[in-house]
Amino acid sequence: MNRQEKEEYLREYSILKSQGKPFFPYAVAKDSIMAVVVMGVIITLSIVLGAELGPKADPTTTTYVPRPEWYFYFLFELLRIIKPNWLVPLATLGIPTICLILLFLLPFFDRGPERRPEKRPIATTLGIFVIAAMAYLTYLGASAGSPNSIELATPASVKQSGGTMLAQFEAGRQVAAQSGCLACHKFGENGNAGPGPPLTDVGRNLPAGAISRTLINPTPPMPSFKDLPKEKFDNLVVFLSQLK
Repeated sequence: MNRQEKEEYLREYSILKSQGKPFFPYAVAKDSIMAVVVMGVIITLSIVLGAELGPKADPTTTTYVPRPEWYFYFLFELLRIIKPNWLVPLATLGIPTICLILLFLLPFFDRGPERRPEKRPIATTLGIFVIAAMAYLTYLGASAGSPNSIELATPASVKQSGGTMLAQFEAGRQVAAQSGCLACHKFGENGNAGPGPPLTDVGRNLPAGAISRTLINPTPPMPSFKDLPKEKFDNLVVFLSQLK
């Protein structure tokens, strides 16, 4: 900012300031009234509707899937999609902390008088990008499937077969969920997208025999499933071969 711009800014500021009202008591009164209204609404809703606490916590359950509050979904999703262990602290703790520090220091290193978004393309673009990225990660975190179960719908052909086929399919679903397949593969909305390929429709591309051979002699780093009990192994093959 040169001298002329500074003088023009101070002149406009003094004119606007003389036309305005002091912060106290006008702005303080408005903020106080709004705070009272908000508190009144919260207290009224809590009295009338009550608080839904949900079922009593069961410390022995193995099926509970912990999830954060909605405003932490973007960090939850960031933690889920980052694979290298050394990047996890940087992504979940380092980057948000750095952003908060930069936001706190913003008035100190941004001394320009201009505040119109169209006159500040870099700051406007950066703000829109951050908001869009957080919104997208929040959506992904909210719609993410369970990390320890496979929620794919049972194929119509399996339902029609019923009997042994249906029982093997459901048992194989449990074997796949409990054997670590979700750590490297994606089943619909469940699991991780890599390093292994998605298995949502693996039965469309590979017959049961090929799936069985792959489970016994897989390509590293996939572990071998040859030590699974025969019944569990057969159920797993049936489950994967019916995903079409």
